[in-house]
Amino acid sequence: MPTGSPATTVDDVLAELAALEDPKIRAVNERHGDDHGVNLTKLRAVAKRLKTQHELARELWQTGDASARLVAILVARPKAFTEDELDAMLRDARVPKVRDWLTGYVVKKSPHAENLRIRWFDDPDPAVAAAGWALTSTRVAKSPDGLDLPGLLDAIEDGMKDAPDPLQWAMNECLATIGIHHPEHRSRAIAIGEELRVLEDYPTSPGCTSPYAPTWIAEMVRRREGA
Repeated sequence: MPTGSPATTVDDVLAELAALEDPKIRAVNERHGDDHGVNLTKLRAVAKRLKTQHELARELWQTGDASARLVAILVARPKAFTEDELDAMLRDARVPKVRDWLTGYVVKKSPHAENLRIRWFDDPDPAVAAAGWALTSTRVAKSPDGLDLPGLLDAIEDGMKDAPDPLQWAMNECLATIGIHHPEHRSRAIAIGEELRVLEDYPTSPGCTSPYAPTWIAEMVRRREGA
């Protein structure tokens, strides 16, 4: 029995998303490379009402519309995609928010996550490689056995400074994750961050943690240790 409303069609969802479109939100998103203008809280509410509908998710993805793809990600069954499907979807997802959600909400929950991590890690497309690094950060934090952490630090030291967005962000996250979760590598991770100075001047809102790795590491270690 389907878990969502069987009467819902792609056209229904597209019409609902079009009604939620906000030009101001689109203008802000476009400055970050995202071509959608729906408030994400409202978009999540649409997906919550639909519940899990994997075939609808496939159809929404095929529209190519960024907002529809975000809904598709939220109503899909991550384990129902094949490895090649996920690879093709990521390569077709040129919008940063869609790539991030696809990686975080679908690929990380897929049985193919590790194969895709390896497949994407050194990809010549920086957007694809960034997904490989994001999956690597998850392993660094949750299941580091078998990872070459010194080798990852070597790669970050050699390549992060000149890496294009979003690869630089993903490598920086991996650097911070190593420093936060692995005390034996913390000093080197901080030293690399101080040497490369990536995102040192990134504007950070009050109450938020800077993405500059040495600051990020120090703050998260402080929280973890209850200092």
